[in-house]
Amino acid sequence: MRKLLPVLALASLGGCISPLPAVNPQMAWVDLDTHTGTVIMAESLDKQRLRDGRFFQVTPGSHDLLARFDYEVYIGGMAMNTDPPNRLCYLSVHYDHFEAGRRYRLEGIALGFNASARLYDDKGEVVAEQNNVFCIP
Repeated sequence: MRKLLPVLALASLGGCISPLPAVNPQMAWVDLDTHTGTVIMAESLDKQRLRDGRFFQVTPGSHDLLARFDYEVYIGGMAMNTDPPNRLCYLSVHYDHFEAGRRYRLEGIALGFNASARLYDDKGEVVAEQNNVFCIP
């Protein structure tokens, strides 16, 4: 059993260290970003679960993006010796006008117990905001 654990640990890291696929010029690419959270990962595209959570690559047109957003909640007045609570949210964003060959950025934003998302185009302009946020706990 002890010999099996290192092998399983290395195998599970394979998705983390594998290179990103080539950008398809016939599709739009959506990067994921957060400055206030721990991690944001692509969960599903048009209600179809994704295998690689590092990005979305979508055909031109209308799509529903769902991203998993994890972050720590910092609350004033909490005891200094406790770790801040973690929060898991699912951020849903709908956008009708994805264009082939363009890059977009989906940003997860955390402010206390509130989470939100914004979709930016390659000019840095907000083109969509979250439709729905579902958080646990």
